Amino acid sequence: MLKKMFAAVLMTLSTAAIAVPFGSQSILVVEDGTGKVLLEKNANVVVPIASLTKLMTAMVVLDSKANMKEEISIDQDDVDTLKHSTSRVPVGATLTRHDVLQLALMSSDNRAAASLARTYPGGPTAFAVAVNAKIKALGMRQTVIEEPTGLSPNNQSTAADLVKMAVAASRYPEISRITTDSKDVIQIKGRDVEYHNTNRLVGAKGWDIGLSKTGFTNEAGRCLIMRIKSAGKFATMILLNARANSVRAMDAVNIRRLLAAENGVEEPRVVRTAATVKATAKARRHKKAPVKASRRRRAD
Repeated sequence: MLKKMFAAVLMTLSTAAIAVPFGSQSILVVEDGTGKVLLEKNANVVVPIASLTKLMTAMVVLDSKANMKEEISIDQDDVDTLKHSTSRVPVGATLTRHDVLQLALMSSDNRAAASLARTYPGGPTAFAVAVNAKIKALGMRQTVIEEPTGLSPNNQSTAADLVKMAVAASRYPEISRITTDSKDVIQIKGRDVEYHNTNRLVGAKGWDIGLSKTGFTNEAGRCLIMRIKSAGKFATMILLNARANSVRAMDAVNIRRLLAAENGVEEPRVVRTAATVKATAKARRHKKAPVKASRRRRAD
């Protein structure tokens, strides 16, 4: 039955909407290695990408060969004055560039990402040049990235472009490792502080994840880039503009089921994780509800 459902998804999106209610505005699932498109929905629609931006920031920083052991300080200039998002990294904290990268990718800290651009070799201007060169090199023709955090709604792309970025990012062992850490303890001003991955599927039972990055702003909705292994094969998924965390999580669960069905494996009907145990009920509740978030709500 699941295999027939997957075939229906590939044949027509309207049929998929009946069989599997995907809630993300844009979806693209591509089989790694072959590049075969397994699932597509509005893949060429240009939308804000929020903190998915940070994968680009990380690649450019690593490409620069900057000293990852060098200590850098979080500056007042790194504070978010656009969305006024919160951060657990105080101004004045001094960390190694490696730890700053860890915070920017794993817990999606905006001050950390901003400091990576500010301390980039040659400064913010050189960082912007490097980002634009990377975008061009990856063939991301519908992508604009104006700043390193994703807080600006002017950072825009498509699912089709973002899969190129995701595949490129997965080739960096450090990015793959950091984005699949479920948590880490980092010393901040002399005390140990525990930080967690913004994607609760990372480390959850039954999930084999090779790359992960979440994103959220009011304009972008809930976004996710994730490389997963299902039935022995890897695939990269892009989910953009879901209305709620539960909707985004449920889309990821349904995609994993469809991937398993494509490979002749039937997964359990219920996948119980911290992120998805209440996802079905919440997804129904949020299906027609507008996005509501206070200005102080944490963007990731």
